[in-house]
Formats: sequence, structure tokens, C-alpha cells
Amino acid sequence: MEKLLTEANTLDRQDGLAGFRERFHFPAHRDGQDLVYLCGHSLGLQAKSVPAVIQDELDAWRERAVRGHFEGPRPWMEYNRRLSESLSGMVGSRPAEIVVMNTLSVNLHLMMVSFFRPRGNRRKILIEQHAFPSDRYAVQSQLRFHGLDPEQDLVELGPAEGGHLVGESAVEDYLRAHGEEIALVLWPGVQYITGQAFNLEQIARAARSAGACVGFDLAHQVGNVPVELHDSGCDFAAWCHYKYLNAGPGAVAGAFVHEKHHHTTNLPRFNGWWGNAQQSRFRMAHDFEAELGADAWQISTPLLLSMAPLRASLELFDEAGLQRLRAKSVAMTAFLIGGIHQYLHDLLEIITPLEPERRGSQLSLRVRSGRTDGRALFEYLEANGVLTDWREPDVIRVAPVPLYNNFRDCFELLRVIGEWTAVTGSRSCP
Repeated sequence: MEKLLTEANTLDRQDGLAGFRERFHFPAHRDGQDLVYLCGHSLGLQAKSVPAVIQDELDAWRERAVRGHFEGPRPWMEYNRRLSESLSGMVGSRPAEIVVMNTLSVNLHLMMVSFFRPRGNRRKILIEQHAFPSDRYAVQSQLRFHGLDPEQDLVELGPAEGGHLVGESAVEDYLRAHGEEIALVLWPGVQYITGQAFNLEQIARAARSAGACVGFDLAHQVGNVPVELHDSGCDFAAWCHYKYLNAGPGAVAGAFVHEKHHHTTNLPRFNGWWGNAQQSRFRMAHDFEAELGADAWQISTPLLLSMAPLRASLELFDEAGLQRLRAKSVAMTAFLIGGIHQYLHDLLEIITPLEPERRGSQLSLRVRSGRTDGRALFEYLEANGVLTDWREPDVIRVAPVPLYNNFRDCFELLRVIGEWTAVTGSRSCP
């Protein structure tokens, strides 16, 4: 692998984003050295600027107390909207279509209150068969809330037998055949197990043609794979910020509501006082006056101290540039794919699509000899300073994140896997 190491070092020297690595904290391995952290698809690292950003708001609380809502360099009343402005460029939307609030699963429920409206024979929800469990639990409970039976009214579309991926054409074919039964299509932007990135415009177009509403779970997409939500034609989307956006565990989440719905007066919605129009919010009137745009879906006072780390992260993304990050991400996954094909293809199967436009930062790997060896490899990696992620039944997920990972991290992953094959006698290519 000496040639691969030389290539990694050369690519790192040429990397215009290399300096961002020093602006993050890396957890230490037991030998005191930084871990090779390839788990940003699960929880992003802490930026070194986060404590100061949180301290800014603690200082404002200490110095201004309740007046902090209206005074100071970042009045709390406007905090949410400033974040929406930054996020709108990242997700391809208009600022008024974005709201930062709650958590991902809560936001999915709130969106389904508005956009899952079963009527007559059109009462089913279509999801991807291996959707993240929280999505399944959410849609099952929404169906039950409407008096429906998930056994009958939850439709799960999976890959063909023996495959790992669901093509957009399969979604189109199903909706052409059964679309009159579907009230809502809820689809991931990037599939959490396989790392497959979907053509969301194609799926939204198929859903609209079938007469269904369509929403996206972008937990693994925002900050990873660029998306154009406004132009996609979807009705709504929701996502978290603790993965690629590095906003910390349990971070406040985001949601999108297309502007075509902003003035729909008969759209049901669960209201709360922070969704009331800002200019009349403090009049404490009995009648609800909706805020303009996605802000109308807010319910409670924003989680200010949870928003501060997101602000720190968005400042880094604004500086780095999403397109530059995406280009580096594609290059790092290509480096890994090439290394696996050259040195480890007898040992590992890559179930993530190989086409750059169909993957993000994550590669999902299976050990060909089965789950027992796969689990053993995963544990060996962690024991030797390479932190990845295991998903049942047999998938090792690795994600070189372009904001703080480098090509040497990718090489170390391949090196330690090669070391494991030598130790265990598992098959790999010479």
C-alpha cells in the first residue's frame, strides 16, 4: 500500500480545505493520539469555536436577561431567522421556507399533521423499506392517529431480491400503478444504511403526478450532498443538524415548507405562540395570526442555547463553501473505492453506489465472509484507533467528512483493514 500512502499525502498537500481540520476537536485513542474519526455521518465533531459562541449567549443572558430578546448584536428574537438565511443557501430554498426548531422526528410529525390528509381510497403512506426506524415509527403512529391500520396502509418499497438499492424508477413504476391509493410519499434524501443518494426531483415529480403529497427526510443529506428543495417540488422536508452540520448531540433540527403552502388558509397545523406573527405575538390575543412562511409551524420559544453551536458550524460552512466541500468529499470516497478495489475487493463489498452523483460522504461496507467477520473487523478497527459505525445486520459505515477529515485518514482505514486480514488470515487481494 506504499503507493496509496504516497497518493494520500500528495492529495492532502494539494487540499485547499486542509486548514479546517485544525478547527475541530478530535477524540483521543487510548495511546493519546487522535482517533481516525470516520463517524461524522452519525455525530459530527465539535468545532473549537463552539464554546465561545455558546458563551456569547450566556453573557447576553447574564448582562441583559430578558432584554436579550431585543438588544445586543444578535437579539434572540431574530436568531432563528439568521440561521434560516444561512441554511437556505445550503438546501436550495428561500429563507422564508426554512425554520429551525425542535428535533427531526418531532418536525416530521408536525409536517404530517399538515400534509398527510387521508381521504377515501387515498390513505396510504409510501416509504423506503429500510427507512430509519424513527421514520417508520412516526408514520405508523400517524396512520393509527387517523384510525388506519399500518398493516394495510403503510407501503414499503424495497430493493429487488438480492440487491441493496431502490432505484427512482421503481418509485415511479409503483406510483404509476398504485398512485391513486397514496396520500403521502416520505422518502430519504440519502439512505442511512446504504449511503445511496436519491434524485429527489424525480421522486417528487412522480409523487405529484400521482396526486400525492411528498416530503423528504434529509438527515443524511444536509451538509453532505447539495439539494435544491425549492425547485424539487416537494411539499416539505425535515432534517437534523448533529451529523454533517456538527451542531452537537441532540441539536435543534430544521424543516422546510414550500412557499406554495404559505398562504393556504385551510391547511391544518398544530399552532403555538411562537408561530404567531412576530408583530402581534406579544399582544397575547386570543386569535392566532400565523407568521409568514415556514415560521408559522413553530410552536414554542426557540432553543437558543442549542442554536448557538449551529451558528458556529454554519459560519465554517459559509467560509469553506459547500461546492468545494462536495468536490473534496467525492474525491475522498473515490480514493477509498479505488483502494478497496485494488487491495481489498476479495474481502469487502461496497453497497453504496459507485457513481459520484449517487453517493455522499458515506461508504457502506460488508465483509463478504459474513456478519461474524464483519463485526470482528469493526471491533478491530476501533481497537486500533479507527472509529467507524456498525449497522445491523452486517454493515460497517465509514464517512470521511471533507470539513475535517483528510486523505491520510482514508489511507489509515485501508491500512488497518489490511492489517486485520494479515492477523486473521481473511482473504484479500495481494
